[in-house]
Amino acid sequence: MFAKPLALIVASVVLAASAANAAPATDADADANLPLPQRNFIDRNDARSRAAVLAARRYAAFWNTGDAAYAHAALATDFADRTLPDGRVQGVPGPLQASAGFRAAVPDLKVEIADLVAAGDRVALRLHFTGTFTGRYGEVQGRGQRVDFQAFDLYRVENGRIKENWHLEDNLSLQRQLGVLGR
Repeated sequence: MFAKPLALIVASVVLAASAANAAPATDADADANLPLPQRNFIDRNDARSRAAVLAARRYAAFWNTGDAAYAHAALATDFADRTLPDGRVQGVPGPLQASAGFRAAVPDLKVEIADLVAAGDRVALRLHFTGTFTGRYGEVQGRGQRVDFQAFDLYRVENGRIKENWHLEDNLSLQRQLGVLGR
């Protein structure tokens, strides 16, 4: 695997993926505003890799904005969360539920793609979440504390949509920052 500049694939992602029917059709202007990774490593500049990267960037845009249209564009209708947290429903409704709940607690949530690695039908991301806890998280009311944590995701992409996801969040740091756990 070797690093390639994302610029090589960004320009052709929407056109090539749509032409190959590998990714869902969305507004090209919306896709032009998708988050760009700070660092990326992509094994091939082929239609499958471009479609996988596009799906991952759309899903990151969902977490960054809370806009359900990005989730629906990124996730397969039979999407499966392979590390499903307690209380979260399986399938596409799960991330929608999680995002709405977390955005109620941290309304100014921002998500950046720190690293993106794509190989075949797999994309791995290191995401950086930041924001201000001003809402409610369970029984805890925010007092304006800063939230700053990371998450790692591995996606399996099929036909331009994320079919499976494995993820790990730094929940210990997050819960300490929210005041749910002592320091």
